[in-house]
Amino acid sequence: MKITLLTVGKTEDAYLKEGIEKYIKRLKHYIKLDIIDLPELKNTKALTTDQQKIKEAEMILKKIANTDHVILLDEKGMEFTSAKFSAYLDKKAIGSVQNLVFVIGGPYGFDQSVYDRANDKLSLSRMTFSHQMVRLFFIEQLYRAYTILKGEPYHHE
Repeated sequence: MKITLLTVGKTEDAYLKEGIEKYIKRLKHYIKLDIIDLPELKNTKALTTDQQKIKEAEMILKKIANTDHVILLDEKGMEFTSAKFSAYLDKKAIGSVQNLVFVIGGPYGFDQSVYDRANDKLSLSRMTFSHQMVRLFFIEQLYRAYTILKGEPYHHE
């Protein structure tokens, strides 16, 4: 199973980039991970929030294949412990999912068309984090999930 992280915008803070790279490097031992950073919209002052979400949705949906299993990182999504998240990933792999696509949207969330395409929604917390921080938190949880599946000592219960 391949995992893709599709994001709107780039991670700009060096300390976050460093953390993300650290976990990406570690994840290479477990899975094939692709990260696709879509460009942030430019000249958005003349656009409403809904118009921005529609334009972001067009970019997002172009990168998703019909066969992809799409999971939106969304505050209203499923909440898991790290162990339950690892079991969720394992279930998807056993269920013959070829490509699992996690999507982090723009600052205003997702357009309805993206919600309509999604298979699931996942919440990392009930709190709100910057989109840049969410990338680091998600990549770390992905790494943690695979160490749990392999029975390695990274995760402590």
